[in-house]
Amino acid sequence: MRSLRARSPGRTRTPVALAVPALLAVAFLLLPLVGILSRTRWGDLGTHLTSPGVTEALKLSLYVSFWALGLSLVLGVPLAWVLARVDFPGKVLVRSLVLLPMVLPPTVGGVALLLGFGRRGLLGPWLEDTFGIVLPFHTSGAVLAASFVAMPFLVISLEGALAGLRPSYEETAASLGASPVRVFLTVTLPMVAPGLAAGAALTWARALGEFGATITFAGNLPGTTQTLPLQVYLLLQDQPEAATSVSLLLLVIAMAVLIALRGRWTGGATGRTGRTARTRGSRPAGRSPDPSPAPGPETAVTPAAPAPEPAPSGPAPSDAPPERWPLHADVSGFTRLTLDADPGTTIAVVGPNGAGKTTLLRALLGLTPRAHATLRLGATDVTALPPHRRGVAWVPQDGALFPHLSALSNTAYGLRVQGVPRAAARRTAQAWLDRLGVGHLAHRRPGQLSGGQAQRVALARALAPSPRLLLLDEPLAALDQTTRAHVRHTLRGHLSGFGGVCLIVTHDPVEAVSLADRVLVLEDGRTLQDAPPAEVTRHPRSPWVARMLGRNALAGTTAADGTLRLADGGHLVVAEPLGTGTRALAIIAPEAVSLHRTRPEGSPRNVWPGTVREITAVGSRLRVLVVVDEGPDLVAEITPQAAAELAIADGTPVHVGIKATEVTLVTT
Repeated sequence: MRSLRARSPGRTRTPVALAVPALLAVAFLLLPLVGILSRTRWGDLGTHLTSPGVTEALKLSLYVSFWALGLSLVLGVPLAWVLARVDFPGKVLVRSLVLLPMVLPPTVGGVALLLGFGRRGLLGPWLEDTFGIVLPFHTSGAVLAASFVAMPFLVISLEGALAGLRPSYEETAASLGASPVRVFLTVTLPMVAPGLAAGAALTWARALGEFGATITFAGNLPGTTQTLPLQVYLLLQDQPEAATSVSLLLLVIAMAVLIALRGRWTGGATGRTGRTARTRGSRPAGRSPDPSPAPGPETAVTPAAPAPEPAPSGPAPSDAPPERWPLHADVSGFTRLTLDADPGTTIAVVGPNGAGKTTLLRALLGLTPRAHATLRLGATDVTALPPHRRGVAWVPQDGALFPHLSALSNTAYGLRVQGVPRAAARRTAQAWLDRLGVGHLAHRRPGQLSGGQAQRVALARALAPSPRLLLLDEPLAALDQTTRAHVRHTLRGHLSGFGGVCLIVTHDPVEAVSLADRVLVLEDGRTLQDAPPAEVTRHPRSPWVARMLGRNALAGTTAADGTLRLADGGHLVVAEPLGTGTRALAIIAPEAVSLHRTRPEGSPRNVWPGTVREITAVGSRLRVLVVVDEGPDLVAEITPQAAAELAIADGTPVHVGIKATEVTLVTT
């Protein structure tokens, strides 16, 4: 037998040992359905389906199934949210209880319902004595039985959709002032609507076809509890042809539901939802919280050419004098620091990956258990307040624009939460979008925006509600260089009149120098340096910051002879030595590192042999990475003419020279 061709692009054929059982499985599932179709008396189909008993059972089934769906939505949606969003003791047990009705024999489920809600059950006598409610052998009992069996389909489907939804959307909505209930209704539910619809459809279909739990708990009373599946059971005894016709009806309904879902139950919708929810240019969910930016040109996602972007020099959205909110924060936990800032201060937060930059922002928002912030804004201590009442706006790394809202509605969201009338909120939102150069995109949704456009909309959304504290997590990383300069100019203009404090996490030295009044350098969750940009530029105390600024940074300890004993090996001669045993950082500009093909004679006091490992262009000059044989790696900056004269290339042996007077020591 020839093997079948596989449809997956990475394979050409399916092994016979797998193809044959797969075909048998399809035949096993298909044969009963073919049996119903082949045994149906098509000429009598209308008569069978319109008989009084069948129509009455159909109406009762629809009544029971829709009430069961409603009960499942009321109870199952909150349960799915709790399972997806809240960690609590016994969570595994609760999820097992949710799944139990799916694997429990329906008749056993009916017995369990009798023992729980029956007249002699645990709750039944109280319901009857207090409210006069008797569930067994009543239509409400059929609803309860159908809900017990069907609700797990809704909970599982919705929990999966919620688990796939990045929490940054809900956290951003909370930072804009939305209460947890409002976040759930306006952000969470719309974004998981496909999963909710799939779960609801499956729940309704399962409730419509419920048999075992219903007949055991509610009985088989015509017009009261005799649903369509029970009617089929009765017809099989006296009218098998009619039972086949009614079975065909239930089969068609079930197939219609599955076709309408189009694979959502098996994950098809999850993929589509994820693509819709993630705006162009956003980072994957598993990305490190403090990545280095890799800005690239924006990529348009619509075929139409964008309209020319307006200049950012329009009037401010509000002419009212801003309130003043100084900042005081004591942060403990993974990130440990004390932060004080006057109103109008902009602080650039820099440091290597894992230094605690994003943790600091999330602690100020009250969104992370890793760190706790005692936070005072102005005269108000907001430490005990939930995130939506702190007046702290946040722009996360991915922007987290709500995909179901337009750019204008996204920007107006925080204003609407504050109670601003819709028309006024939209006018203010449009003004902010115009100011950031994306006003012509106001009616587009995030999926129709490039990464840079979406980032500007996210900035506008955070600025529009006039927050007391503004937290920006790499806000310009997704922009190309030209647009970045444009938005940086606009942002600097706004921050100059901002009445609160702004913290900007960045890896861009231009942003740190041009936007910030202070640069806060973090390392391992602690403050390494907190100083004006000029001071940090002249005397960086962190090798990472020095490299970010384009300098060579060599850590070491001053030896007795006045040289600096380097941590990576070797000694560095300096012009102004420090006291013996002083830990210091030697800062050396790349242009101060000279390259020679042979060992130089004369002035350089520090000379090491090495090998060229990388050459990159920086403007009109070349940066050359040299791996030193007995010391730290160094970066030199030379002209293309000098590179040609030296005939250097990757792998070329060279000597590097550094004059002692070109070394600046910073104690650490």
